[in-house]
Amino acid sequence: MTPESSSYRPDVVVVGAGLIGMTSALKLQQAGLRVLVVDRDVPGKGASFGNAGYLATELVDPLSTPETLRKAPRLLLDPHGPLALPPRYLPSLLPWLAHFAMAARKPSVERGREALAALNSRSLTAWQRCLDGIGAQDELIASGYLMVWENERALEQAQRHREKLGQYGIEAELLDADAVQARDSGLSRDIHHALLFPNAHQVSDPYRVVRRLVEAFESAGGEIGRESVEQVRATAEGVELRSSQRLIEASRVVIATGAWSGKLAEQLDLKMPLESESGHHLTLPDRVGALRQPIGSAERNVVMAPLKDGLRVVGFSELGGLGLKPNPKRSRTLKHHASALLSDASGVERASDWMGFRPTLPDSLPVIGQHPQHPHVQFAFGHQHLGLTQAAITAELIADQLMNRTPTLDLTPFRPDRFTKT
Repeated sequence: MTPESSSYRPDVVVVGAGLIGMTSALKLQQAGLRVLVVDRDVPGKGASFGNAGYLATELVDPLSTPETLRKAPRLLLDPHGPLALPPRYLPSLLPWLAHFAMAARKPSVERGREALAALNSRSLTAWQRCLDGIGAQDELIASGYLMVWENERALEQAQRHREKLGQYGIEAELLDADAVQARDSGLSRDIHHALLFPNAHQVSDPYRVVRRLVEAFESAGGEIGRESVEQVRATAEGVELRSSQRLIEASRVVIATGAWSGKLAEQLDLKMPLESESGHHLTLPDRVGALRQPIGSAERNVVMAPLKDGLRVVGFSELGGLGLKPNPKRSRTLKHHASALLSDASGVERASDWMGFRPTLPDSLPVIGQHPQHPHVQFAFGHQHLGLTQAAITAELIADQLMNRTPTLDLTPFRPDRFTKT
C-alpha cells in the first residue's frame, strides 16, 4: 500500500528528511510504528548536507555569552570575520537579537552550558547504537580532533579552555607547535599550539550517512514522500497535514524540518524566535588526505574535515532569513582561511561551494519535546551547528516520549514553550 492510498494512515509523520528527521524516523520504525517521512527536498540535501561531518561534543558553550556580545562589533567589521548581519534584514532580526542578548546573562549561560553538555555527552553512544542497528558502523570513525591557535599569546586561553572542559569530563591534551606538526603535517607551521581531543569522532560523509539511514528505513517498509507540508492541524484523534500534494492524517507528527519548522509551530499557536542562519562550505575534491583528522581554528572560526569525497571547509554565519542568496564573498573568506591553515593550499581555488540554512535559536539549545497543548505533536529542530552531533540522541529522546517512556535526559531546557514562559 502506498501513502497516496486513501486508507493509508501512518502512526507517525516525520516532517523533514535530514539527519534529525531520518534518525527519528528510523528509531520510531524500529519501535514498531508505521512511519511516513515527508520533505520538500531530496533526503539529506538541506543543512545536513553542508556540515563538516564532525561530532563536536566539546562544544558546550552557548553562542550567546557576554564575551560574544563584546566581540560582535569587531567580528562584524572584519572582512574575513565569521559573522554577517545584512542591514536590510535587521528590522526583522531585532526580536531575535533581543532574545540573544537576554540569553547572554550569566544564569542563562550556565543553564545552557549544562544542557548542552548533558546532550552532547550522550551523542556518541547514541550514534553508535543507531549505526550498529543498521549495519553501518563503518560510517563512524574514531578520528580525534585538533583545536588550533596561531597566536602564541593565546596559550593561556587554550589552557583555560582545557580546564573548563575537564569539568565536564571532556579530555584534551595541550600540544606545542612541534607536537602539532608531529600529529598532522598537513597543517601550517604557523600553528603555535593546539588542544587534541583524542576521543573525538567524525563520520565518513554526512550525506552518505543520510543515504544509509534512508536505505535502512525504506528496506524495512518505510515511506518517504517528496512534498512540502504547507499546513498542520491538531485534531482530537491526532493530526492533519496538508502538503503540496494531498491531505495526510496520522496519529502523531514529529516536526523536524529545520529552519522551516517555526512556520508550522506557529500554526499550532506556538511562536518561537527561530531564525535562519546561512551556513557555507567548500569541498576540495582532490585533497582527500590533506589532514589526518578534523581541525577547528579558535581564531578563524572555521572547521576543516577530511571526508570521503574531499576536504570539507565549513564556517561563516549570516543571519539573513530564508530568502538569502549565495554570496561569493563568503566562499572567498573560507578560501582565505583554508589557505592560511593548510601547509599546502593547492586545490583551494578549485573548491566547490555550497550554502544552506541552519535553524538557530537565541539560547543555542534545540527544541526537543512535546507541544504543551497537543500531545500528538513533537518537535525536534533548532540544533544550529550541532545537528549531526545531536541527531541520534534527539531521535532516542523523541522516541521515548512518543512511546510513553521516561526520557534518559531531562528535557526541560529544550521544551518548546520555553520562550513564552514567564
